[in-house]
Amino acid sequence: MALSIGQVATAADVNIQTIRYYERRGLFPTAKRTPAGYRQYATDAVARLRFIKHAQDLGFSLNEIEELLGLRVRHGAACDAVERKTRKKIEVVRQRIRDLQRMKRTLERLAASCTARRPTDDCPILEVLEDHDNISH
Repeated sequence: MALSIGQVATAADVNIQTIRYYERRGLFPTAKRTPAGYRQYATDAVARLRFIKHAQDLGFSLNEIEELLGLRVRHGAACDAVERKTRKKIEVVRQRIRDLQRMKRTLERLAASCTARRPTDDCPILEVLEDHDNISH
């Protein structure tokens, strides 16, 4: 059974432009066309889109997803490669968490420094933001 681009988009919870973009990027196979020019997709197109979206939700870039899709097709030693990529992604996430925690601490210190409402030219937060070097301390 062939699905229209709208049916695939609805089933995968993405918009039509996303599907077209993925096609241009090579992440998604180009659809067959009807004589009238309408795209027709196989039913497995929805699963592929869901795979892409789920991988994005887990923080994988489109380039990384393209690699994962390639590994998904090859059944050999792909699991080891997927595990290595996932472990690298875990480390990236850990670093982001550390960065976000540092940012939170900085923002909390800045917010605490506003003990009284002052004119904006005396605002410690605005002063620190203007002097980027002080933000990370």
